Amino acid sequence: MEYLGTIVMIAVSTALINNFVLHYFVGICPFIGVSRRVDMAFGMGCAVTFVMTVAAALSWAFTFFLLQPGAPVTAWVWHAINPGAAETVDLSVLNYIVYIFVIASSVQLVEMYVRKFFPKLYRSFGVFLPLITTNCAILFACLEIMKHISGVTEGVHAWGLDKALIFALFGGLGFTLAIVIMAGIREELDYCDVPVSLKGPGITLIIAGILALAFMGFAGVDAGLRKGLSPKPEAVSQVVKETAWPRG
Repeated sequence: MEYLGTIVMIAVSTALINNFVLHYFVGICPFIGVSRRVDMAFGMGCAVTFVMTVAAALSWAFTFFLLQPGAPVTAWVWHAINPGAAETVDLSVLNYIVYIFVIASSVQLVEMYVRKFFPKLYRSFGVFLPLITTNCAILFACLEIMKHISGVTEGVHAWGLDKALIFALFGGLGFTLAIVIMAGIREELDYCDVPVSLKGPGITLIIAGILALAFMGFAGVDAGLRKGLSPKPEAVSQVVKETAWPRG
């Protein structure tokens, strides 16, 4: 039950409460540039979600096995070369380079797939699809996962691959939700009399601010979920009683 509660908390917090775009304001470039039509926004959201999930899995593996201080593979190689060495190998200085390489490779995979099977969607994306490589929301997800691996050995703050994937998947879904909502509003704006000085990025940024305020309404949902998923006091006391006086 505790594990399920942790997974639900990560999912809800990442997608709604701490939405990458509307809380941390990362990934703003595609959020503004590809939110003119709902279908394009949805396609971009799915592509970002896929790339973010793949990049999170690969970055978790690289960080856990190779880059963190005392990583098992790195330590094994180091002690094989230097038997009896007591130093701890730390390759975390390479985190950024490895993450960027992983993200760029994932984007190339998505680009080839979309160009092969969805050529119309590929032409609609234009230059924005290769620019997923520079989407800071994906690098942000990799760095957040790194914070829960390097130097964290145990406890709820230590993330395994399962929690890292949930974080990345719902981070991408939160990005998709935000960009689709923005695209729906911008399509309706085509029928509105927007002042000339606010047309384009101006009115878009104002709407983004209003959406960020609206998403602040989800603050506190995590506390309610945590309370709802925690065992009831009666259940806890019953478990303690049965543990203290086992029936023979």
